[in-house]
Amino acid sequence: MSGKQFIERLEKRFGDLVARVELEAIDPWIEVEPGGVVELCRYLRDAEDLRFNYCNSICVVDYFEPDAKKAAKTAWSPHLEVVYHLSSIQYKTTLVVKVMLPRWKDGVPGQLPEVPSVSGIWSTADWHEREAYDLSGVWFTGHPNLQRILCPEDWVGYPLRKDYEMPLEYHGIRGR
Repeated sequence: MSGKQFIERLEKRFGDLVARVELEAIDPWIEVEPGGVVELCRYLRDAEDLRFNYCNSICVVDYFEPDAKKAAKTAWSPHLEVVYHLSSIQYKTTLVVKVMLPRWKDGVPGQLPEVPSVSGIWSTADWHEREAYDLSGVWFTGHPNLQRILCPEDWVGYPLRKDYEMPLEYHGIRGR
C-alpha cells in the first residue's frame, strides 16, 4: 500500500481525529487528537495488513523555552508531545504516533494534561506510560496502576519538564 493510500484510509476511517500525517519523515508519523489515540492504536494493531503489534516506547517531548527572549523567536506555542514508537514485527515496519497536549490541563499550572492509556492494547505501554507520567507529568487516564516508578512517591515535580527546578535538598539531604 502506498503512503497516499494509507493516509486516505486513515482519513476515511478516523476523520478529524487524525490531525497530521508525515510519511516522508525519517520516522514516519501520524498526529492524532488525544481522544482518538486508543481507537487509532487498536486499529493499527488489529488491521490484518498493518499489525503494529509492539509498542517500543512512549516518551514525552516538552516544547517549552524558559528564556523569554528565545521563546519570542520560536515558531511554536509551548506544549507537550506524547510520542509512541510502534513496530510491526510481522511486516518489519515502524510508525510513530504523536499526541499534542497543553503543558497544563486547562492552562492551570500543576494540573496534569491527560491522554487515554493504551496499556490495554500493548502490555509494554504499562511501564512506558508510568515512566512518562513520573518524569514528564502526563496523566494517562484509564491506566491500571499509574504511579511513580523512578522518583519517590513524595517527589515534587517532573524532572524532564524544561521549567523543572531541582530541589536543593530532599528529606534533609543536600544536593550539589
